[in-house]
Amino acid sequence: MPARIFSVATVGLDGVLVEAEVDVLSQGLHAFTLVGLPDTSVKESRERVSSAIKNSGFKPPHQNGRITVNLAPADLPKQGPVYDLPIALGYLRATGQLEFDPESKLFLGELALDGAVRRVNGVISAAVLARDMKFKEIYVPLENAEETSLIPGITVYPVRTLFSLVAHLLGRELIEKFIPHDPIAIGPDPHGMNMSEVRGQEHAKRALEIAASGGHNTILVGPPGSGKTLLARALPTILPALSLSESLEVTKIFSVAGKLSSGKALIRLRPFRSPHHSASAISLVGGGTIPKPGEVSLAHRGVLFLDEFAEFPKSVLENLRQPLEDGFVSVSRIKGTSIFPARFTLVAAMNPCPCGYAGDPERMCSCAPFHVTRYREKISGPILDRIDLQVSCPRPKIEKLEEDANGESSESIRERVEAARSIQTIRFEGRGIHTNSEMGPEMIREFCPLDDNSKMVLRGAVSELKLSARSYHRILKVARTIADLSGAEHISLDNITEALQYRFRTEQ
Repeated sequence: MPARIFSVATVGLDGVLVEAEVDVLSQGLHAFTLVGLPDTSVKESRERVSSAIKNSGFKPPHQNGRITVNLAPADLPKQGPVYDLPIALGYLRATGQLEFDPESKLFLGELALDGAVRRVNGVISAAVLARDMKFKEIYVPLENAEETSLIPGITVYPVRTLFSLVAHLLGRELIEKFIPHDPIAIGPDPHGMNMSEVRGQEHAKRALEIAASGGHNTILVGPPGSGKTLLARALPTILPALSLSESLEVTKIFSVAGKLSSGKALIRLRPFRSPHHSASAISLVGGGTIPKPGEVSLAHRGVLFLDEFAEFPKSVLENLRQPLEDGFVSVSRIKGTSIFPARFTLVAAMNPCPCGYAGDPERMCSCAPFHVTRYREKISGPILDRIDLQVSCPRPKIEKLEEDANGESSESIRERVEAARSIQTIRFEGRGIHTNSEMGPEMIREFCPLDDNSKMVLRGAVSELKLSARSYHRILKVARTIADLSGAEHISLDNITEALQYRFRTEQ
């Protein structure tokens, strides 16, 4: 009679139940066959499982005849070493070396050759599936236990070795269920660049305060050394703290991507991702034969910083259209479609020309007009249209650099940001969004009404600057954020004019 053990496959960010069915035929020559669309790492589990069983003191597979392992559903691709532990338990149960009821239990884990159980990726997705499907117990590697325990409603057992797990299932020496530590307070990154250290660039600091308050995308344009990178790296220090639900979202993405550091159960700081301009489209937006999250998803609820923005291949940047507009990435493959969240704040930085000194009053640009035009055309109109705040960062004066007094600190700016975010939290309660940047046309009409003077100014600016309908809506959303920063209930003419100054094209 085949033995059946339950495990989990990760598809996108969701867990899918997998049944590891093991059948042993004692007659005939030895064979160990794995079916059910396993990838190479799953196929290699035959050697890991065989050695782990032998070195744990049990009768190994090579002493039996034909062994068949089916990972069902058979049409779902299986990836990774997560099935080592359920395959080993299925074999022991099929050969009568282990007797237990597997119906309410879920197993995940990679086996070392000596029988030790190693950490795996995606256990948060597995824990969510176990809870939703009414499993009572989940058995995971010790290193994954704290991460798994973030999902309430299911008992987590940390497993060190195959031998100890068998002893537990036989009732000989029980494994204590995992008791999570008290959650640590979630807060801003204390190691980021403080805004007080950025000299000058008051206009850019104001833009980043607006960006942090409403989740607006920003591009910083200026010569080399003007402070664009420092400003971008200081942005996380003025963002409000992650809520527990946001922290779980981010942790789940990092867990599936295999980016969760050992010993770190919960990501408590907003992500800051800064891929190099040589990054491929797949590394940026996600993908692969079995889709995995890319940088835009790893930056979910945090900051995606693209330095040297115009040096990215244009074909790569065009992939940002969907996540900038919708807040998610849809990766389609022949086997199906995976959707990854990507609600990040984009900060792009670029020079005004290849040499970096176009428009600099103190240093002459060495670029031909043709080269400047070609350089700026790398950033398409549709991408710029999705960037709310377009900010010029001129070279700071030497007097500013020599000043002893520091500027306003990140802590004081963050207080204003948090106050503006709290207004938005109340405004959008029950609507499924968090910030002004996420508003759709219907909510813009509801929350961004204008008086007659503001309408006239905005109408004239849209006509004069030839702005798109998307730009029109984004100006309103930025103006709504500016009003929230001042604690105003309605958008004023001053809010509209300040929002308009950020919509000028970078070549202007």
